[in-house]
Amino acid sequence: MLLLLNLGYAQSTYTNPVYKADFADPTVIRSHDGSFYAYGTNTSVAGKFYNIQVAKSPDLIHWEVIRDALTKEPSWADRDFWAPHVLYDKERHLYYMYYSGESPDDKIGKCIGVAISHYPEGPFEDVGKPLVCGESFINIDPMAFDDPLTGRKYLLWGSGHQPIKVQELHDDRISFQTGSAAKDIVAPNGDDYSKLVEGAWLHYRDGYYYLFYSGDNCCGDKAHYAVMVARSKTAVGPFERLSEAQKSNSSTILVKNAAWFAPGHNSIITDDAGEDWIVYHAIALDPWLKPKGRIMLIDRLQYKNGWPFVETNSPGIKPFQVPFTKKVNRDK
Repeated sequence: MLLLLNLGYAQSTYTNPVYKADFADPTVIRSHDGSFYAYGTNTSVAGKFYNIQVAKSPDLIHWEVIRDALTKEPSWADRDFWAPHVLYDKERHLYYMYYSGESPDDKIGKCIGVAISHYPEGPFEDVGKPLVCGESFINIDPMAFDDPLTGRKYLLWGSGHQPIKVQELHDDRISFQTGSAAKDIVAPNGDDYSKLVEGAWLHYRDGYYYLFYSGDNCCGDKAHYAVMVARSKTAVGPFERLSEAQKSNSSTILVKNAAWFAPGHNSIITDDAGEDWIVYHAIALDPWLKPKGRIMLIDRLQYKNGWPFVETNSPGIKPFQVPFTKKVNRDK
């Protein structure tokens, strides 16, 4: 068993949750200095409201909220900053944050914008105008993806009972590529948990582009939510759902259990041993856990016959081996 030795922590196992407070729609990245950062939907922390939460960890297990990434609200939105995604541009040495917000114009719903920072924790400064706007909550849950094979840059997004979309980004990362158009890649259908699809995360591994997404209803006492997967040989599809490959009516890889319900809106992070981990939120059922809201959990992602899976097909409730992460070199 691997032993984690990282910034004073020495342990071989962990137990969910990894952060016992509201941290919805977590995006987790590795920063250029080796630390892990998580970004989450707006909430209050210790009586202080955060437009976009930023948490930091040396090892994916011990997390601390350190600041608000978006201290200055953009002119095009005044509330409800949701589901941020952050990407580091190595050539520009800049962090780009894609996020959704509610327009102050009552004729417009959600918009997706971009903000930039020199530092992973921010503060991020909005570029001044949104990438895309529209009615209701269609334009939410952005995820920026750099294709490792072609070098092309993409943005995935979508909800509002419409398909998840992908469109090529310009090299500047703050606008769409000239002549490009949004393409539908996975639509709501009759599968279990697929009346609404959202929370896209694209991950490339061993020749496949894996599209993780969530549905139906994320929140509240009647939440009905799970993580699903589809795959493709290209970043823009066509995507085959797990249900199509298995000839079933479900593409789920993460569903509720006796301790947690409504797991979903995930990100994928790879540890220093090359293992993939799925980071997501879920709602606690067990009274002893006590945290309220959508809580951050992590489980190891495994692969069989070219498809990813979680060992229990639900949030882990027993002790599991920690991710393998090398000690952060703060001199870099």
